[in-house]
Amino acid sequence: VQLQASGGGLVQTGGSLRLSCAASGRTFSMGWFRQAPGKERNFVAALRWTGDSTYYADSVKGRFTISSDTAKNTLYLQMNRLKLEDSAVYYCAAISSGSGWYPMVPQEYDSWGQGTQVTVSS
Repeated sequence: VQLQASGGGLVQTGGSLRLSCAASGRTFSMGWFRQAPGKERNFVAALRWTGDSTYYADSVKGRFTISSDTAKNTLYLQMNRLKLEDSAVYYCAAISSGSGWYPMVPQEYDSWGQGTQVTVSS
């Protein structure tokens, strides 16, 4: 599956952005990770297509919302009340198939998008 992420940009603290990730085919689950300079890639949020299950990192819970358009095989991440520490390159990723669901584990994902930069300024 090929993934194409878009929607990053520059925004002030407290602002909003929406990221999109278009997949070339159906998957079992898709998620967002982010990586700031000099830091590890961290889980942000994930969605499992079956049952519309979602999962969030504690740091974004209540501010970010993950959603999907199944007809378009597209994943979204609505980011509200952005903070300086949300600045990072955001990557979408996909799990092509599975039985158990471990969305926080990067090794579970077998496809990755190219990343889109999100910069939050004061």
